[in-house]
Amino acid sequence: MLLPALLVLPWIGILVFLLVGVRPPREIPSRGPHATPFVSVIIPARDEAVNIVTVLETVAASRYPDFEIIVVDDRSADGTGDLARALPSGNARELGVLDGEPLPEGWLGKPWACAQGAAAARGELLLFTDADTTHGPDLLERAVAAMEEDGADLLTVTGRQLMGSFWERLVQPQIFLTMLFRFFDVERSVRRGRWRDAIANGQFMLFRREVYDALGGHGAVKGEVVEDLVLAQITVREGRRLSIRLAETAFATRMYRSLGELVAGWSKNIVRGGLATMPPRLRPFVAPLSALFAAALWLAPPVALAAALTGVGGGGLLLWSGLTVGVSAILWMIFTARMGAPAAYGLLYPLGASVGMYIFLRSWARGRNVEWKGRSYRVTDAADAP
Repeated sequence: MLLPALLVLPWIGILVFLLVGVRPPREIPSRGPHATPFVSVIIPARDEAVNIVTVLETVAASRYPDFEIIVVDDRSADGTGDLARALPSGNARELGVLDGEPLPEGWLGKPWACAQGAAAARGELLLFTDADTTHGPDLLERAVAAMEEDGADLLTVTGRQLMGSFWERLVQPQIFLTMLFRFFDVERSVRRGRWRDAIANGQFMLFRREVYDALGGHGAVKGEVVEDLVLAQITVREGRRLSIRLAETAFATRMYRSLGELVAGWSKNIVRGGLATMPPRLRPFVAPLSALFAAALWLAPPVALAAALTGVGGGGLLLWSGLTVGVSAILWMIFTARMGAPAAYGLLYPLGASVGMYIFLRSWARGRNVEWKGRSYRVTDAADAP
């Protein structure tokens, strides 16, 4: 019985890695900045009627002394623009709504909306933030202070993920733990100039205007599904300073609200994002090896346990599979609770892993074909990327 017990060590190693190996970024400062440059807050929005009021009300309530808000209504069909125009500017100099221009050849929707917002912006700093976010009143001033503190050209922050439904609480931890395997110490990687390890959270990206323009702005990533990650890579590759900070008490995002949205949203970028972080010679192997690795870790043990409980495999298989599923459940309960959902959802990790595997395989099978919010794209093949 010693061998089955020893075979559990890889799962114990992952649990230890989660507890002591992951290095989260530093929290943004609690104080405000010494200088308060004019900030343009740019919000691309396509069919965001369910979110637009919340994001605009929370951004407009910012205590930062000098900012404007620009909403780019990306040809919405649900009244997003009308809702935005009806809101007061609050503490902002102005709250303006731009009607998005038709999508040019070679552009994806979000980069094009961001580029239009940047062209209209007057700020020394440009903040690109998503319509599904919620901002604390002190977030902007603390973010500017973090940029000042770090001497950053691009500051990105991560916050809390809001998960209101069963499927969000089950699937979102699966996706984010997968990302942690690749980005477990992002600050250290960026300090060392390892540009393929750079990442940014497209939900909050604060640029110095002159650096944004020098890098080519969103025109440099006009055909990218993971435009935030690639912008971060370009920033580091060009010798600019990227800073990644936490803002869990002041910033939150609810990315998706249903199983259908989770599948559609993550399918468009989960594989392409992973490929973008790898050298070209390794890209053909990333997706198949990732799928095999995930299946071996999270799907094979519960299947083996179910078989062992019916008498297949004898006591050795029952011991190994039982211990492995138990350790895995503890791991997922810890991580699920860390993300803000009830820990008990971790007990259902085989179901979450099954959905996660379906999303991954769907994303892989679609290859260069991407669909999102009523638009279909055929993007550049990953093998063509640097």
